[in-house]
Amino acid sequence: QLVESGGGLVQPGGSLTLSCAASGINLDHYQIGWFRQAPGKEREGISCIGTSDTDIKYADFVKGRFAISKDNDKNTVYLQMNSLKPEDTAVYLCYAYLRPRIYWGQGTQVTVSS
Repeated sequence: QLVESGGGLVQPGGSLTLSCAASGINLDHYQIGWFRQAPGKEREGISCIGTSDTDIKYADFVKGRFAISKDNDKNTVYLQMNSLKPEDTAVYLCYAYLRPRIYWGQGTQVTVSS
């Protein structure tokens, strides 16, 4: 089970940190990451981190603004989001993938608005 938290309303230029806590699986063994889905748009990948903590990828539209990290002791993955823009408004979902299984969280709403 994956449970996200940390979403909310933030002004443009602000920051938020999302958390995704796992239970029942050991994130050490999974590729983990974040997607987002805005109303009327397709789900899009934001960032992922492999089983090697140095294997990190970002979508171009978040490079330099977002940072993914993992705390193995807490079995939790984070998404630090800085310089937020109105177009970042979406439901943010975390996932954990180990072929052939993929687990999804329920999502947390992020709204960027003045």
